[in-house]
Amino acid sequence: MRHTSLIGLVFATIPFAACAQYPTKSIRLLVPNAPGGAADATGRIFGGALAQALGTQVIIDNRAGAGGNIATEIAAKSAPDGYTLVLANVSHAISVSLYRKLGYDLQKDLMPVALLVTSSYGVTVNPAVAAKSISELVALARARPGVLNYGSSANGTFLGGALLCQMTGIKMTNVAYKGGAPALVALLSGEIEVALTSVAATLTHVRSGKLRVLAVSGAKRALAAPDIPTVGESGVPGYEAASWYGLMTPVGTPQDIRTRLYTESIKIVRQSEMKDKFVAAGIDPTGSTSEQFASYLRSEIEKWSKVVKATGMRIE
Repeated sequence: MRHTSLIGLVFATIPFAACAQYPTKSIRLLVPNAPGGAADATGRIFGGALAQALGTQVIIDNRAGAGGNIATEIAAKSAPDGYTLVLANVSHAISVSLYRKLGYDLQKDLMPVALLVTSSYGVTVNPAVAAKSISELVALARARPGVLNYGSSANGTFLGGALLCQMTGIKMTNVAYKGGAPALVALLSGEIEVALTSVAATLTHVRSGKLRVLAVSGAKRALAAPDIPTVGESGVPGYEAASWYGLMTPVGTPQDIRTRLYTESIKIVRQSEMKDKFVAAGIDPTGSTSEQFASYLRSEIEKWSKVVKATGMRIE
């Protein structure tokens, strides 16, 4: 179901001459996920700050479905005037090889503005699992091929688990859930032994002893949990399966508008107050140039295409 909300209507005092310049009306920020979760939190935190920075309305338009492709296709086919933006994420890099047909070309129809934030998954186990580190989990899975069940709630978590299996040579059985919350409940109950979970959502259960996070999936330790090592630090060098969120515009958006959006975006993610809000939601502010984001996007598309091919998974 479509969910639309309005955030941050703030008007700045600006010279009359600037009124004819961008923006002169409200901006729509397409979030390719339903309300709740890291994507929606990112969109609302960032959107509220962008509204203040630009002195206009930023409408958060949640368009979930088809792995984020519904929202992205809308953005790709929108007028390139800076008034329709999309919060791209790792699912879009995956979709390039996962879907046989897409209604848009991610690299031709959309232009990167900035990589805003990243969000690691926690490689989390039920305490009944006799593993307190990634190396111990790998040894356990190697001794019992296919016996351990790992839960996933999206393409990113499914392929994150698949990538771990590929890089370590182990076999675990995937159990798919309709969302992160049901997967977490299954992990807590012992229905599954392992899952890639939201760090922020998991920490409460970790502190109470109901779950154990062995490592985080990103290239760096999560700011919300700096004591937890990365998978790469834990014996699987080069592993990275973080979620990320970046701002993109339709191709053809004027350079001066893109520059304005980039400048304000970087200011936002570097503000200490905004950093605290993101970290509290389990999200790490990143910030990048448009060129760096484009390069990262290409590397993500290449990496996940190999994982998708190895799984044999394709969606019509």
